[in-house]
Amino acid sequence: MTRVLLVDDQALLRMGFRLVLDAEDDLEVVGEAGDGRAAIEQVAALRPDVVLMDVRMPGMNGIDATERLVAAHPGTRVLILTTFDLDEYAFAALRVGASGFLLKDARPAELVAAIRSVASGDAVVSPRVTRRMLEMFSGQLPAVQDGADEDGVHPRLRELTPRELEVLQHVAEGLSNGEIATALFLSEATVKTHVGNILAKLRVRDRVQAVVLAYETGVVGVGRPGRPAR
Repeated sequence: MTRVLLVDDQALLRMGFRLVLDAEDDLEVVGEAGDGRAAIEQVAALRPDVVLMDVRMPGMNGIDATERLVAAHPGTRVLILTTFDLDEYAFAALRVGASGFLLKDARPAELVAAIRSVASGDAVVSPRVTRRMLEMFSGQLPAVQDGADEDGVHPRLRELTPRELEVLQHVAEGLSNGEIATALFLSEATVKTHVGNILAKLRVRDRVQAVVLAYETGVVGVGRPGRPAR
């Protein structure tokens, strides 16, 4: 059973989400909150598996709440609700640890599938969508050189093998595991193992966070494919 907390300042929307989720045998709505501060309190008390989080709310917004929740409760996944797919607020939420975002006009089946995906540890936002968001809001990214050592390699990349750096580059360019396997002449199972190792070594939650880090550390450049740092 996946336990879900609904966070939105509109009671009617929360009611609609609850009706959809309560109809599923494997999903349980354990609580609701109308703003970010209440969400933090509810997560501490209820320990849900997934938080369905609005971003534009009075008081504490969903971005600040997500950042605090991810830091305090790493086992709880946050799925951001947004009104359009290139919302700068959704982008900011991804950077602070959200596992993905969902449009508010998503069909019920999409909502259910997104919650299940996030609960299982996957990211709902595809790398391709993340790339578009990063390109649109590239001005918010730090300079590639920030934090790099004398060789121009960011310290967080030092633990990766050359092959893992190559896989990370392809992940950041939006390729699926199957497409990476074809490009690098590897089995899909091997690519999946590499991706798991990359997430562990970089200490990121999912592929979306890996893509953000790849841009911030210069593995790929905004608006053009790049080459892994060596």
